[in-house]
Formats: sequence, structure tokens, C-alpha cells
Amino acid sequence: MSLDPGIAARLKRDANGLFTAVAQERGTGKVLMVAWMDDAALARTLETRQATYFSRSRRQQWVKGETSGHTQYVHSVRLDCDGDTVLLEVDQVGAACHTGDHTCFDADELLGPA
Repeated sequence: MSLDPGIAARLKRDANGLFTAVAQERGTGKVLMVAWMDDAALARTLETRQATYFSRSRRQQWVKGETSGHTQYVHSVRLDCDGDTVLLEVDQVGAACHTGDHTCFDADELLGPA
């Protein structure tokens, strides 16, 4: 799988060839998690509709839910205005966070609604 050259040309990557990916739950709009992608992970995501990310610690791609069963079916992918972040609109099955929480943003609220 290779990324369409037109899309690749619009991406701004860090020194390691990575860019930010934000997973948002379809229907609720909740931000589920933030991860990293490389070109190959984005290409695989676009082709299969299975959220695929790049693990900086393991230095390899991983498909969300491949081992846990907590999958993300991708409905849409959008590139932000700067070209350095993609937004994935997903259906989440199970927990999105490695802690077992539905989102990675359930733990610590630093400032509540006014």
C-alpha cells in the first residue's frame, strides 16, 4: 500500500516522518485518542478503513484493536489546514485508551465548564 502522491505532498511530517492523528467518535464527537501516523499507516487506513497508527516506542505500525479487539472503523479522514494533523471519524468498539477507558481523556479534567 502506498499513499497517493497528491496526499503525501500536502503532509507536513516531523523529523521522524510522523504526523499527528486524532481519533474522534462518530455520533458523539468525543475525542477518543491522539496517536502518530506515517505515510504507510495513513495509506493502510485509507485503503482498509481500519485505523492504523505508528508506535514510536516499538517503531512499527499497529492496527487499533488487532490484539485487544477494541477496533476503530474509519468513516472519514480529514487533513487540517496546516497539513500536520489528520482527523479520523471512527466507530469505536470497546475502549480506545490502553487503560481500558472509553477515551484517553476520561482521567484528569484540568478545567471544567464555566
